[in-house]
Amino acid sequence: MTSDPRRLRLALFDLDHTLLPLDSDYEWGAFTIRIGWNDPVEFARRNDEFYAHYQAGTLNVHDYVRFATEAVRQRGPEAAAAAHQQFMREVITPAIQPQALDLIRGHQAAGDEVLIVTATNEFVTAPIARALGVPQLLAVQLARDANGWYTGQIDGTPTMREGKVTRMEQWLAERQLGWADVDSTFYSDSMNDVPLLEKVNHPVATNPDPRLRALAMERGWRVLDLFTPS
Repeated sequence: MTSDPRRLRLALFDLDHTLLPLDSDYEWGAFTIRIGWNDPVEFARRNDEFYAHYQAGTLNVHDYVRFATEAVRQRGPEAAAAAHQQFMREVITPAIQPQALDLIRGHQAAGDEVLIVTATNEFVTAPIARALGVPQLLAVQLARDANGWYTGQIDGTPTMREGKVTRMEQWLAERQLGWADVDSTFYSDSMNDVPLLEKVNHPVATNPDPRLRALAMERGWRVLDLFTPS
């Protein structure tokens, strides 16, 4: 790959199964069962159902966000923050792998602007982005009520499928930039991210699912297996 030194270089990363060898949204749901916040049978059934829809590219993200944030909304900010700290200690931090950090740090050392662009909501992902050392996060934004707490609705365009392109274009426009002004790389594992992979200069199918791996091979995209398959 060659980059144009005259343009701003962007390194964009999906999060789940790309920088992390797990799905943080799904694991948060499983964690809430372990700490007694959700019924183990019914929540697991619905969580698995939503996850299957995500993998198939048929997820209704608005329905999912209402479902996924219900326990957090019921318990309030203090309990939610404490639970997330425990989640980071027990689930996320042990899963962060040095090769993912090395990939991020390599882009940062080269002077690239690094962003995480994820379909998982900001409550789950903001602490993860901080742990990875990435200050710029485009995630599903959660609407808030007059007291500043989550309502269960989505604020703005969700960062899913074509929404990732929309949110990136908004990010660029805020800086008076367009795609022609940047030299962009995007790392993702999922067919859901094909719209943004097609938009950037350098698409990288990272730990790709079988469909994305086949598409990447067909189109000559770079394939990066960052994690050893389990």
